[in-house]
Amino acid sequence: MITIKYFGMLAEHTQCSEEQMDFKPLTLSELVQDLKVKYQLNSASFHVALNHKLIQDSEDITLQLQDEIALLPPFSGG
Repeated sequence: MITIKYFGMLAEHTQCSEEQMDFKPLTLSELVQDLKVKYQLNSASFHVALNHKLIQDSEDITLQLQDEIALLPPFSGG
């Protein structure tokens, strides 16, 4: 299984804060694209974290069993 967590306005838009998906071999960028289509997130801006680390370029990252992906809305802080 892969765990996907949604935060802020993304949780509101998807109407869930977390979901589990059956594991299948794909890249992180493929998963994010699938989620954009499933939840119509193409206009949403968000960051992606994999196993608690922010990811800049997800093209070459192949997902592994038990990975945790978080979709995070833009944030600022100090």
